[in-house]
Amino acid sequence: MRRVSALAIGLVLASQPALAQKRNATSTPTVAEAPLRAHLSFLADDMLEGRGTGQRGGELAVRYLETQAAAIGLLPGAGKSYRQSVKMVGTRTLPTSAVSFEVGGKTLAPKLGTEIVFNNASGKPKVRFDAPVLFLGYGISADDEHWDDYKGVDVKGKLLIMMVNDPRPTAAEPNRFGGKSLTYPGRWMYKYEEALRRGAAGVLLIHTTESSSYPWSVPANGMSKEQFHLAGVGNALQGWLQEDSARALFAAAGHDLDALRARAEVRGFKAVDLNARANVAVDSAIRAVEQFNVAGIVPGTDPALKEQAVIYSAHWDHLGIDKVEGKPDHIWNGAVDNASGSAALLAMAQAAVRQPAKRTQIFLWPCAEEQGLIGSLGYVREPLWPLARTAADLNLDSMNFVGLTRDIGVAGAERSSLHASAAKVAKAMGLRLAPSTPDLGGAYFRADHFNFAKAGVPAFNVGSAVFSGDGSFEFEHEHGASSAKMVGFKDHYHQVSDEYNPAWDLRGMVQQAQFTLNLGYEVANAATMPTWNKGDPLGKVKR
Repeated sequence: MRRVSALAIGLVLASQPALAQKRNATSTPTVAEAPLRAHLSFLADDMLEGRGTGQRGGELAVRYLETQAAAIGLLPGAGKSYRQSVKMVGTRTLPTSAVSFEVGGKTLAPKLGTEIVFNNASGKPKVRFDAPVLFLGYGISADDEHWDDYKGVDVKGKLLIMMVNDPRPTAAEPNRFGGKSLTYPGRWMYKYEEALRRGAAGVLLIHTTESSSYPWSVPANGMSKEQFHLAGVGNALQGWLQEDSARALFAAAGHDLDALRARAEVRGFKAVDLNARANVAVDSAIRAVEQFNVAGIVPGTDPALKEQAVIYSAHWDHLGIDKVEGKPDHIWNGAVDNASGSAALLAMAQAAVRQPAKRTQIFLWPCAEEQGLIGSLGYVREPLWPLARTAADLNLDSMNFVGLTRDIGVAGAERSSLHASAAKVAKAMGLRLAPSTPDLGGAYFRADHFNFAKAGVPAFNVGSAVFSGDGSFEFEHEHGASSAKMVGFKDHYHQVSDEYNPAWDLRGMVQQAQFTLNLGYEVANAATMPTWNKGDPLGKVKR
């Protein structure tokens, strides 16, 4: 782990007053690299211990962000405070927990950690239940696709086993459920939410690397740590079942897993009762946790339009620090994900206070993104600015650290008039919009902007194609080497190796931040607010 003189950097930045310049609502101020790099090096430093939710490092990150917001000249976004409280519950599954299945005269007990992983989102320290087991296919109910795996079945009090992803396109329906792109019902979050809404006892997702787009180690490592949920009712059991364990369970019930999966690809699939019972015992360490979104405001200059706002967002949290035997400094620094976006927002805000726009601008650092977009969900449930008067959310997450590009990713912008605005801004900057590619991993649904989109606010993650690895980005210099670095980040994603390197070429990060700020000003100074495209399901949400 690398330690820089981060505290000194932070104190120097905090001592610099915001520079007063003549207000000009028709131009865009310039984002500077020096403050961005300084904020990045501090936020990713070992001192902040990976900015973990419910950990000391997270508290330090919040204190740093609110101090810098005040020093820059942002007004408090939550009344007299920069902090918006988000109350949640922290849950850690204890090793005494177990799930077993009575099926076909046998008892199957998948091993916790290697064959099954789960947690309890109900907030209760002990969960005990015995329930019948159903295979529910994809676990999707979608009227616009004429698809309902729940049709004709009462799932209350039953344990549901489902596939991740969504139904595949066919020759007859090449564009069903987004074609090659993953839609929201394919995401594990949707499946948990729908099972809870329907009153199921719990839900287990069958894991395959192909369908989930990541290996077993990702859910296994994630669920071995403390999990967080907004305070309130959640699933008593939710988790993942390793494919071989699922195959053994289905075989014991007299079914072939592959055959049932094939049946589940056909519209009209009926849930299958496995004639099995699940015996569930979940012991959890529970604690109440208060975390904070950080928000600062640059008031608009137009007497009428200042009542509307543009939000720039970037989550401040990462995976924190583990107390691992033999590794007391097991710190998940999260330099790219997402100290980069948090630092960029500070640099953008420092520029924006010098030249306010017609509409108000809000700089928002949500908490607990890594825990399931909790901070942004908390925000849209209790917004600091009315959602009906929120023009857009432009999100930054895991930014470009390898140099200048000739294009910029705007995946998801095509859902609204933000795409046309982005094209205009890109052209003015001498950039191209990166070619559209299928969203195989459902990236649009995996960052904080999506909670704004679900609440009806046009939103997308700027530069969201940066780490797609599809070769769509063209770099100004050393194209091959730069592309390899970008693609290679997947080996450091959610690893302790995601650390700040002072040798990084941040010109591309500044370019990305400048594009985002320019787009924000384009929206903030426009005569009307952005609109969803006709027919887009997100445009049906009433704000």
